Amino acid sequence: MPSSLDPRRRTAIYTLAGFIAGALLTAAILNFGPRPVVTGVAPTEPVAAPAAATTATTAAARAVTADTASVPAPASTAPDPDADAEDDQGAQLDVDSWPQDAPSPEQVFAAQPEALHAALGRLAKRTPGKPNVYALAFGADGSEDVFRNEAEYLDKLMATRFGSPAHTLVLENNPATLASHPLASWTNLEGAVDGLAKVMNPKEDILLVYIATHGGSDHSLLVDMDPIPLDQLDPDGLAQILAKHDFRWKVVVVNACYSGGYLPKLRGDGSLVLASARTDRTSFGCGTDSDITYFGHAWLADGLKATPDFVEAFNRAKVEIAGWEKRDSVTPSEPQIDIGAGIEDKLAAWRKVAKIGPAVPFAPASK
Repeated sequence: MPSSLDPRRRTAIYTLAGFIAGALLTAAILNFGPRPVVTGVAPTEPVAAPAAATTATTAAARAVTADTASVPAPASTAPDPDADAEDDQGAQLDVDSWPQDAPSPEQVFAAQPEALHAALGRLAKRTPGKPNVYALAFGADGSEDVFRNEAEYLDKLMATRFGSPAHTLVLENNPATLASHPLASWTNLEGAVDGLAKVMNPKEDILLVYIATHGGSDHSLLVDMDPIPLDQLDPDGLAQILAKHDFRWKVVVVNACYSGGYLPKLRGDGSLVLASARTDRTSFGCGTDSDITYFGHAWLADGLKATPDFVEAFNRAKVEIAGWEKRDSVTPSEPQIDIGAGIEDKLAAWRKVAKIGPAVPFAPASK
């Protein structure tokens, strides 16, 4: 049909259409041209992560205020405030430093269901007629070996100190273990708890969960293996995962800054909950130069060396940590504990029948 527009209006419309087309073409060229490489460098100033509520945020949307780095040191050495501020973010793994001999990030991500299934298949069957302890270690920040060290050390403690070999499932984020351990992720944590519920007797056995990573002032936990996008963990999320199965007896340890915020969500009859810091305090000992955190050193390595009693080991650890913090002139972390009804008696009954072995000296995980 012939156009009824005035020729002058038609000319103006054509001119405007040509301008718009040119602008769109320019934007398309810019948009699909080379992009800057993102290396995951943390901001220089601490930024608190947005509250996760009941839904985890993705790693790309995260800004977590993480632990302050401070390695147990001689009395004359105090923490470096500048290093503390940097480590509060959690030193993210540079994408360019992904191990050359490791599977690609996509391959690692795709392999997780099979990796978790294989890890669960390696767990030993429970010993009937007595309470068993099964442990789940969750070392969540892949940029620092300190969290891997603690997760794997717990496995050694369970096998030797507590006479429960192959009763520990290790989930960890670390460049050195991408092909040997399932990732510490929200999905794998859910799957691990589901699998443990089938291996254990949830009414008679004790589930020990040990989480080590950075923590934010909003009580979110850093879950990171860059460049794989992983959801973060929060108190509601962890409580929901553990509540999926009726584990009557639980010991949950959260070793992270501000981890006292997990007690209100995790406490209850039959549960022992330990946190490395008060709800509004940082804890210490993480960082790329550290082998073990203050709490890991004091509770896992020293406390459980002196006694197999988890509560007594905590009491010892709290005193030891306070001494280190006083020496370093830092604000006390004030580790927290909540003892639910019946759990101490259950743990005592387990210790009576457990084959408690010799102390296990701490050593960093093998490369």
